[in-house]
Amino acid sequence: MKAYLTLFKNDLETKIATNHKFSAKEITIMKDKIGFFQHERLIHLLVTLFYVIFTFIFLGLSLISYLFLIPFFIGIIFLIFYIRHYFFLENTIQYIYTLYDKILKD
Repeated sequence: MKAYLTLFKNDLETKIATNHKFSAKEITIMKDKIGFFQHERLIHLLVTLFYVIFTFIFLGLSLISYLFLIPFFIGIIFLIFYIRHYFFLENTIQYIYTLYDKILKD
């Protein structure tokens, strides 16, 4: 997803830089893709929240047995990378919104 989103963003930037005139069909396709990206972002947010909840459940269970610290630390490591990916999605999609606004102004 990261490569696809980056390619889409770079393609839009190139077209805007060359003063490409977007047709109504291109704008409709772009709106559809933005909708798909929003859906992807929502799913990643929900998965992130569930992993946070499960990680804290393992932290609470570690009060009962220290063995639960193992999945807790695995969850923390996973969350670090997943949150990093989620922030990439969030920031890139918000940047695509600004590109879309520039296209509509032209």
